[in-house]
Amino acid sequence: MNTLLFGRPVPGAERVAGGWQLNWSGCAVMGILNVTPDSFSDGGRHASLEAAVAQAKAMLNAGASVLDIGGESTRPGAEPVAAATELDRVLPLLRELNGWPVVLSIDTLKAEVAQAALKAGAHLVNDVTGLRDPAMMRVCAEAGAAACIMHMQGEPRSMQHRPYYSDVVSEVLGYLQAQAGAARAAGVPGVLLDPGIGFGKTVAHNLDLLRGLERLTGGPDPVLVGASRKGFIGKLGGAELASDRDPGSVAVHLYAARRGAAMVRVHDVAAHVQALRVQAALDEDGGSGG
Repeated sequence: MNTLLFGRPVPGAERVAGGWQLNWSGCAVMGILNVTPDSFSDGGRHASLEAAVAQAKAMLNAGASVLDIGGESTRPGAEPVAAATELDRVLPLLRELNGWPVVLSIDTLKAEVAQAALKAGAHLVNDVTGLRDPAMMRVCAEAGAAACIMHMQGEPRSMQHRPYYSDVVSEVLGYLQAQAGAARAAGVPGVLLDPGIGFGKTVAHNLDLLRGLERLTGGPDPVLVGASRKGFIGKLGGAELASDRDPGSVAVHLYAARRGAAMVRVHDVAAHVQALRVQAALDEDGGSGG
């Protein structure tokens, strides 16, 4: 059983002594909903409010447990955008989705964007910088929001310029554990850990992290894996276009689920939900009766 604690009401969560606890078994699906013009896979596709709401509805109907809304691209080489621009992109959608029966996540590295998004209806903060900014920890703690802490070497503009690790699994695990401890000490109620596939990692680093995933999932915090349509899948599978990488994405995420991943962050929700359900049925040890 996977659990994530919030200090505020969350769809599907139960009231417990420390707040609201979200419980789920197996591997849940977080749907990626970018309202950006320049994201590496779906930039511009959901830029209008009408298109974004339609995509949110499709993801919810397909079985997404979380919708992750982002207003700034963090693809390799991406340039930062102003907070005002990011807010103009995400707030109308969050207000429209507020009250829907799904957990809403804001994908941002800016504390002021997270704060406004939480007021507009978001429940979870997904920070690719792993709460490095103390202000982000304060925002999450004061709002009672859980946080997704991701590992990234460097920053989006430079993270793929010769990333280096002595032991990528140990270094990523150590960073995530340290940040999780700091977040709890700051009052953040619950955390998801994300090894940051593709964020300051070579193909070999990504493979090492996935093969060593059980070292990350063996701890008390649920682990999220987000490999959807990323460049290493294209290199391994011979798919130059990001939109052609869904089969490889499903393969990676099924592998991660078998090694204890509690959630996967994906573009194609329907394909992943179906694949995970079939894998769960195949893994059931119910016997044949004969």
